[in-house]
Amino acid sequence: MPPANQQQQKKKQQIKEEPRAVTEKTQDQAAREKPGTRKESVYFGIPGTEPLTRIERTVPADEPPALPPNDQLKYIGNRVPRQDGRFKTTGAAKYPSDTHLPNMLYGKFLSSTVPHARVSSVDTSSAERHPGVKAVHVIENDLLSAQVLDKTKEVQSKYPVIRYSGQPIAAVAATSPQAAQEAVSLIKVQYEELPFVLGADEARRPDAPKVFPAPAAQAETAGGGGGSEKVPQSGNVRGPERKDAGDVAKGFAASDAMVEGEFRTQVQTHSALEPHGVVADWKPDMLTVSASTQSTMSVRDELATIFKLPKSKVRVLTEYMGGGFGAKFGAGNVGVVAVHLSKKAGAPVKLFSDRKEEHWTGGNRPDSQQHVKIGATRDGKLQAIQFTSYGTAGVGTGAGTAGPAHAMYKCDNLKTEEYDVFTNASPGTAFRAPGHPPGCFALEQAMDQLAEKLGMDPLVIRDLNDESPARREERRIGAEKFGWKQKFRRPNSDPGPIKRGVGVAQSVWYRIVDSGVEVRINRDGSVEALSAVQDIGGGIKTVIAQVVAEELGIQPRDVQVTIGDTVSPPGPPSGGSMTTTSITPAVRNAAYKAKQQLLAHVKAPLRGADPVSLSLKQLAARLPIEMVSATAQRSPEYGKREGMFLGGVQFVEVRVDTETGIVKVEHVVAVHDCGRPMNMLQLESQVNGGVLQGISYALYENRRLDRNTGIMVNPNLEQYKILGAKETPTIEVHIIEHYLARSSTDAGGIGEPATIPTAAAIANAFYNATGVRVRELPITPARVLAALGNLRQGATA
Repeated sequence: MPPANQQQQKKKQQIKEEPRAVTEKTQDQAAREKPGTRKESVYFGIPGTEPLTRIERTVPADEPPALPPNDQLKYIGNRVPRQDGRFKTTGAAKYPSDTHLPNMLYGKFLSSTVPHARVSSVDTSSAERHPGVKAVHVIENDLLSAQVLDKTKEVQSKYPVIRYSGQPIAAVAATSPQAAQEAVSLIKVQYEELPFVLGADEARRPDAPKVFPAPAAQAETAGGGGGSEKVPQSGNVRGPERKDAGDVAKGFAASDAMVEGEFRTQVQTHSALEPHGVVADWKPDMLTVSASTQSTMSVRDELATIFKLPKSKVRVLTEYMGGGFGAKFGAGNVGVVAVHLSKKAGAPVKLFSDRKEEHWTGGNRPDSQQHVKIGATRDGKLQAIQFTSYGTAGVGTGAGTAGPAHAMYKCDNLKTEEYDVFTNASPGTAFRAPGHPPGCFALEQAMDQLAEKLGMDPLVIRDLNDESPARREERRIGAEKFGWKQKFRRPNSDPGPIKRGVGVAQSVWYRIVDSGVEVRINRDGSVEALSAVQDIGGGIKTVIAQVVAEELGIQPRDVQVTIGDTVSPPGPPSGGSMTTTSITPAVRNAAYKAKQQLLAHVKAPLRGADPVSLSLKQLAARLPIEMVSATAQRSPEYGKREGMFLGGVQFVEVRVDTETGIVKVEHVVAVHDCGRPMNMLQLESQVNGGVLQGISYALYENRRLDRNTGIMVNPNLEQYKILGAKETPTIEVHIIEHYLARSSTDAGGIGEPATIPTAAAIANAFYNATGVRVRELPITPARVLAALGNLRQGATA
């Protein structure tokens, strides 16, 4: 990638005309504006496609002026190294699992080894007599499962019904991990075992054992999932949730070409480096919890509600945490049980899942069975999309996959039906763009099939039906960098057993916003930024420092950023690609307000001197008070919330060994947009991670349950294969600037879009290499050989 200054020069050349300046408001204009607002002229467009323009937005009166494009900024948009990089690489960073407090106890769960049962009794007496045990807690409610809506339909018991293997039943707190393990083994549980069902296909049968005795539902969480209670349920099948537009029957009747097919994806478990866990310290005046979480505020709010505490009496800390892909939002069973144990023992309790428990109950991406039918006229214009999906989130809900079908392409006639299928398996959770990777796996293969049927290039049919100007530019850039015209050819063109092919797929995701920040300028010139936001690995501390530095005219390294503490202003959850979108406008707004306060305080002592000629430190030295501070929230989106999408396009080259069935991804070109890019170095890292996780999903990962017990048989990182260094391809990342005039920074996130299209692009590349469609994930050697065998026998793959 060219150096930053070369990039900036290129961007300047792309802006062919200087956008008009913001003019002074006349009194008549000001009178027409809403009280507390003003009109602001904000940059809009994609550099390189056409000259940038400015559009007028109504913004709060105390918002800072519009930022210029990145090539005119000093820190925003550049490659700024992570503030905490040295701490993480040297081991100085302390994660929640590193926490050690005086007199700390160690917690351990007793989990169910049967998939469906009523609990008759739980005898903890032997565990309580263990010399190392200080507290025992029997769990009253599994916080992760759906709940029967009509409680009278459930047999009443003081114990929760066991609905999946691995469901926690009780827990102990002891003086050592070994003592806790010994004590847990002493707890005796009497079960009344019930019939169970593990597979979604079996669960859909009318005579299948019922997971719930009556309709059940699950509340939505910060991490997604859940849904409305007003959804029909028959047996284990909940749904459909329908969305209709136009008339699909008329659309298919008007189509000259149609394709349809069934696609399946597997359950993918979360494999974050740091498992779920907390250190809970209950004291009469304050509950303090160090949590490995994606949302300090969600954990605080949940614990305050459950334990009937004022929010001011719950403090949650998460300065560092070892990864989270959507399963670490609320307190969950781990957090609530740890607090119970700490309260009973009168001592801090550390309760972290081990790797086996993490795979069992730490969250998963639901599986899916999808039927897609699309039709188009002979010129390639889509006329109808019909999309039906069944997915199982185990004893949870939220397995829908129709998001891409709704948001990716322009199609007037659209019908989607999404069903949740309950099974006796651990509940699904949000997982990096919930539903979108499997949804794209189906939709984007169908789009390629339609293009082939019409004799079109896959890029051409997307150009005809995708209205996103950002993705249009991304397709152009990606095709050029990848060499699409040279590489895309007739399927199964390579002679011999080794075959190569190329594929493309694209993604769509949403802009989600909410946040608050405090910025302080001290009399010694030091600057602090404080927020309860947590950093799950994306580098938000560095981005906060960049924004403050840009606004105050100092170096990012001179900004002390304190995050992950709920005594600070509320920060956004880290998920859904919302963190940067949400927090950077709040940061800039707070820094701007603090600067205005500083100037107001030192105006008289300056005696006519121009404050622009003085450094921040020189100005702060003239403060008559110890510091100035300002707290700001992220303002609502400028303009109507329409077309609020992010996305990307990915090109993939694969190598298929038709003798062994091994598929190797060799080269990926990923082109993405995220509004105004804030830190190119970190954005590239995020895209790399998303691509690698998508490859892992496409080729390797697969949860397997013992059909007799419901127990996961590969709950580790040996049998549960994830992508490693040897499977890592060459990845080229290109980020475009896409100014949307939506906030004081106009920044967006990028965590989700990079993982969404990866599996679909690999599947399309596999077809280009072999002439065979794979419609089920993961694309294992056994599945490849079976598909190629069908082809040799003349069957349809």
